[in-house]
Amino acid sequence: MIKIDSVLVSDDLLQKHFLCDLAACKGACCVEGESGAPLEEEELEAIERNLPAIEAFMRPEGIEALREQGLAVVDVDGELVSPLVNGAECAFVHYDERGVAKCAMESAYRAGKSDFYKPISCHLYPIRISDIGEHLALNYHHWPICDPARTCGLKAELRVFRFLREALIRKFGEEFYQKLEAAAEYLEDKNREAAP
Repeated sequence: MIKIDSVLVSDDLLQKHFLCDLAACKGACCVEGESGAPLEEEELEAIERNLPAIEAFMRPEGIEALREQGLAVVDVDGELVSPLVNGAECAFVHYDERGVAKCAMESAYRAGKSDFYKPISCHLYPIRISDIGEHLALNYHHWPICDPARTCGLKAELRVFRFLREALIRKFGEEFYQKLEAAAEYLEDKNREAAP
């Protein structure tokens, strides 16, 4: 782990490779799992404000899940998360013509209909944020459904944190991201020196 300001960052973010391959995984991270996307309190206001635009991209069963469960539910870990459709995919999922799961929030944003992109937990994936007292910890979440992303990232030589540059800047700011770059360069130099 390295410490940047009050954030603890797993070395994996700087050393492992990742690049989403939607053609291979079909957006499985929006469909698989035991609970919905982690949500921050302030995100609920943005979702509610933009809900008419978001619902225009949602499937009827997703809209029904919102009507029955609300914009968020508390999961077994006590986290605020998006509701699911029949215990499966996120309520905000819709599918494109290739069968790839897409986010209705992101689709509304990209269409210029909403000012909310999507939950930061989704934008940052495969990084997961944990609150550990005085610090936040950023860890790399290894999930087998993302094996194609690891293969794709390795081919492109794209590290996790560089793949998530936009999301990291959105959450922590440009200066934080520049410190991540500096830490990654330091580790790369150190590894080169240690190589036989």
